[in-house]
Amino acid sequence: MTNYFIFATVETRKNILVAPLNWGLGHATRCIPIIRQLLAEGFQPIIASDGAALALLQREFPDLQHLELPSYHIAYAKNPKNFKWKLLKNSPKTIAAIFEEKKLVRHWIAQYELAGIISDNRLGVYSKKIPSVIITHQLTVLSGKTTWISSRLHRFFIQKFQECWVPDWEGAINLSGKLGHPEKLPTTTRYIGVLSRLVKKEASETIDYLILLSGPEPQRSLLEEKLKHEMQHVEGQIVLIRGVVESTITETTQPPFTIYNYLTSERLSEVLNAAEVVICRSGYTTIMDLAKLGKKAFFIPTPGQYEQEYLAKRLHRDGKIPQCSQKDFKCEKLDTIAFYKGLPKVGDEELPKDLFSLF
Repeated sequence: MTNYFIFATVETRKNILVAPLNWGLGHATRCIPIIRQLLAEGFQPIIASDGAALALLQREFPDLQHLELPSYHIAYAKNPKNFKWKLLKNSPKTIAAIFEEKKLVRHWIAQYELAGIISDNRLGVYSKKIPSVIITHQLTVLSGKTTWISSRLHRFFIQKFQECWVPDWEGAINLSGKLGHPEKLPTTTRYIGVLSRLVKKEASETIDYLILLSGPEPQRSLLEEKLKHEMQHVEGQIVLIRGVVESTITETTQPPFTIYNYLTSERLSEVLNAAEVVICRSGYTTIMDLAKLGKKAFFIPTPGQYEQEYLAKRLHRDGKIPQCSQKDFKCEKLDTIAFYKGLPKVGDEELPKDLFSLF
C-alpha cells in the first residue's frame, strides 16, 4: 500500500467529502489522484458513492471512511437507438437520487464536520455552507438534437458549485475538444490538467493486446463477447480486464486470453505499461490514462453514447487513434494502428500546487 506523508495531526485535518458518479469506473478512478493529493497535503478525505465506483475506491483506500449515496440508475439500452430514451425513462429516479443526496450532504456536513466537497459529476453533492467543487469535462453535454438543452441543464447545476475543475489542458492542444472547451465558459471554470491514477514506467511490452472494458451493462458484456469471438484466433498474448469489481481479484485462462475481473491501480499500471496495444472504449478517463502512459490504442465507443462517439471520431479524424463502431469491429482493423501518431504527451505534470486553496 502506498504511504503518504501527512503534514497534520488527525485532530487538525480538515474533512473533505469526495463523491464520484457511478457511471462506469472513470469518475471514480480519476478521483484517485485527487484523494492521494488530499492525503499528501494533510486533509482527511471521506469517500461517498455507490455501486462499483464505491467498491473500487473501498479497495484502493481501505483505511478511509466510505459512505453510500443513492444510485442514479444509469443504464444503457441494448439497442443504441434507444440510448437517449433509456436515460429519459430513468430520469425520474435520477432526479429523486439528486434530491436524496442533497439531504444526505446536509446531514453529513454536521455529522462529519466537513470543510469542503469535491463532487465528480454528482449534481446534488454540494452545499452553500461549505466550499464545493465539481469535477467535469462536460461543459458541453452532447445529446444529439437536444445538446443545447442538456448543456444548459448541466450548466445550471455547475453554477451551484464555487469552482468547476476541468481535467484537461486549457489551450488548443487538449483531450476533450468541444466538450471541455465551449465558446463560453462558466465563470468558475479552472483547468487542472490531465488526471490519471496510473504511473508511466519503462517496461518491456510483453502483452500484444490489452482489452480494457468498463461501463454500464448491457453494453459492457456485449463488447466482451464480441471481442472474445473476433480475437479468438489472433496470435500473441492477449490480456482481458473485464472491469467488473468484485470482492477479490480473479485470474482465469481461456486461450488465447488471460482474463482478470478487475485490477487495482498499481497492478493495472504494470499491465498497461507492458501492453503494446490497448483495445477499449473511448471514455474520457481512459483517454487521459492512455495519454499519461503514451500507449497506442484502438477505440470502440459505446453504441449510442454521444460523448464517446465524438471523442473517438475526433481523435480518429486528427490521425491520433483509430476507431470503429462495435458492430463493425473485425480484428483486421487493428492493422491500421501503426498509421496513427498517438495522443499528445502528458509528461510528469502535477496537480496545481494551490488546487485545494478553496478549503
